[in-house]
Amino acid sequence: MRWSASILALSCAALLAACSPPAEQKTATPPPQAAVSQTVPQYSAETFFNTTTLYGSSLSHDGTAVLVTSDASGIFNVYRYPVDGSAPTQLTQSTSDAYNGISWFPKDDRFLYTADQGGNELNHVYVQLPDGSSKDLTPGDKLKAQMVGWHQDDVHFFIMTNERDNRFFDLYQYSSVDYSRSMLFENNTGFNLEAVSPNGRYLALSRTNSNSDSDLFLVDLQADKAEPKLITPTDGNIQHGAYTFTVDNKALIYSTNGHGEFNQAWRYDLATAEHSAYIAADWDVSFLYFSKSGRYQVVGVNADARTELTITDLSSGQKLQMPAYPAGDLRGVSFSADENTMVFYVNSDTSPSNLFVWRLGTDSVAQLTQTLAAGMDAAHLVQSSIERFKSFDGLEIPGLLYKPKQASSSNKVPGIIWIHGGPGGQTRQGYSAMMQHLVNHGYAVFGVNNRGSSGYGKTFYHLDDKRHGEDDLQDIVYGKKYLQSLDWIDGDKIVVMGGSYGGYLTMAALAFTDEFDAGINIFGVTNWVRTLESIPPWWESFRQSLYDELGDPAVDGERLRRISPLFHAGNIKAPVLVVQGANDPRVLQVESDEMVAAIRANNVPVEYVLFPDEGHGFAVKANRIKAQEAYLSFLQTHLK
Repeated sequence: MRWSASILALSCAALLAACSPPAEQKTATPPPQAAVSQTVPQYSAETFFNTTTLYGSSLSHDGTAVLVTSDASGIFNVYRYPVDGSAPTQLTQSTSDAYNGISWFPKDDRFLYTADQGGNELNHVYVQLPDGSSKDLTPGDKLKAQMVGWHQDDVHFFIMTNERDNRFFDLYQYSSVDYSRSMLFENNTGFNLEAVSPNGRYLALSRTNSNSDSDLFLVDLQADKAEPKLITPTDGNIQHGAYTFTVDNKALIYSTNGHGEFNQAWRYDLATAEHSAYIAADWDVSFLYFSKSGRYQVVGVNADARTELTITDLSSGQKLQMPAYPAGDLRGVSFSADENTMVFYVNSDTSPSNLFVWRLGTDSVAQLTQTLAAGMDAAHLVQSSIERFKSFDGLEIPGLLYKPKQASSSNKVPGIIWIHGGPGGQTRQGYSAMMQHLVNHGYAVFGVNNRGSSGYGKTFYHLDDKRHGEDDLQDIVYGKKYLQSLDWIDGDKIVVMGGSYGGYLTMAALAFTDEFDAGINIFGVTNWVRTLESIPPWWESFRQSLYDELGDPAVDGERLRRISPLFHAGNIKAPVLVVQGANDPRVLQVESDEMVAAIRANNVPVEYVLFPDEGHGFAVKANRIKAQEAYLSFLQTHLK
C-alpha cells in the first residue's frame, strides 16, 4: 500500500458506472504469438510454492558467507550461505513468526534480525550470538523498531523505535560491545527518519506536507543544539527524500521530482550547502548506495516496470563489466568489506531469485542456489509483455500481460485483471508463484497499472487523488475491454482480482459495475471511513498525505461512504472469494467479515478464507498454498 515513510518501507463525487467504449477504441498491438496452443504440464499450487523465496545479501566480516532470509523451512528464517557453494546452515528456528535477516556484525559472526508477531507489523530488532542464543534489543509491548545502519567505526549501529511515542520514531545509537544505547534524536514533531551519515554526525529527515510535497532537513547531531535545518526550500509541490550519505561524510545524495516528471538524484554538499544534479534518467531513480569504501556505486532505475541496475567503479568512472549471468534483473548487490567479492540475485518472470557470487576480476560467476521447485521446468513458465491501452478519457494505461502457453484463437482462455496494492503501487516484472500458477492452469493475467500507480511520472501518479473508485476503476474496466479485444481471450469469462488497495478496487468493480464474472478480494478495504480512522499510530507522520489522497473521514465522510463497497453490497451479483489475515493492522478483519456477511445476505455465492496467524500478506508457506488452491478452485468452479 502507498502507506509508508521512506525509511520504514512499510516496508487511498459519485462513483462511475461502467463507461461505454468510444466508437473507435485503440488498443495496444499484442506481441506475435504462435498460431496454435502449446501443451504444457500443469503444476500444483504446492509445487509452485515449493519454490524457495530468498533475499538478503549481507556478507560476513571475513567475506566467506552471505546472510540470507529464506522460506525453505516453511516460514522465513535466517540462513548462512557459504560463498564457496557448500551447503547452507539454518541459523534461526522459528516455526510461527517470520524472521528477517538484516546484517552480520562487521567484526564477528553475530547478526541482527527482525521479527513481528503473527503479521502484526510490530517488529523488534534482535541480535543472535554465535552460540545460537538471541537478545531482543528493542523489548516492550506495542512498539515498532527498525535498524537504520552501521557506524563507520564498525562498533556502533543505529536503530529507530516508536517506544516513547507510538506515533513517531526516535533514533538511538547502540554499542555492539554491551548493547547499551543512547538517544541521538528525539522526534517530537513527526519527521520521517531518512538516513544517518556513516560517522553518525548527520541525520537526514523529511517532513510530509501533502501527498505531493515534502521537505528535506538536516540535523548536525554533534551541535550544541541539534535542530533540523531545512535544506530544500522550494516553491510548489515537490517531493524530496534521501538515498544515502557519501562514505566520506561530505554530501547527502537525495531524491527530488522538482526537475521533471521523475525522481532524480541530487547532491547536497554539507560544507557549502550547494545543490548539484547527480543522476537523472527517463524514469525514476529508485535507489542509490555505495560499497563500504565508496569505490562502487549501485543505482536502480524503475524502467517501465522493471529494475535497470547499474554498478559504477567511481575510481575510473566506468560501468563495472561483469561476466555473463542468466537473463533477468540484478537485485541485492552487495560487496565484501575488502570489495574483492560481490554477491547478487538474478530474478525474472520465469525464474525466482537465485543467489550468485563473483570474485571481481575473474571471468565467471558462481550460482549458489537453485530455487525453482524440483520437477518444474522454467520453459513451462510465461514471460510477461508490457502492453498499453487507451482508457475512457484517452489516457494511455500500461500493464503486464501473461499469456498462457495453451492459449490461441482456437483455444480461448479466461482472463484475470490483476490490480496491485497501494493505492500507488505498481505491478512489476519478476517472478510471482501466484501469477505463474494461474497462468499455468490456463488463465491469462493482465496486471493493470491504473492511473495513480507509481513509476510513470508524478502527473500520472496524482491523477487518482480523491478520485479513487472513479477514474481508476474505469481504467480497470477498460483493461477488461482490452482483454476482450484479443482473439485468444474468452471475453465472456473475465475476473477481477487484487490485494490490499487492489482488493478494494476488486470489490468496487463488483459493486459499481456489472463488467466482471467473478472477483477475488485479498485483504481489501471495503469501508474507507473505518480504515482511515483506524490507521496504525506509526503512520501519523504521513496521515495528512493519506487524507490529501483519499480524503479526511471527518470532512469527506460522505464521499468515502459513496465509494466504499460495503455500503453498496446489494449491487454485487457475481461470485466472490475473500481472503484475509486475522492480524492485519492495515485492513482489519472486520472489513472482510462484514463484506462477506453482506454478500451472503444478498444470496450471492461467496467464499471466505481466514488465516488466524497472518497479517497484511502471508508469511507461512502452507497458508500461501492454501490461499492459492482457493483461488484456482474458485475460478474453476465459477468460470470453467
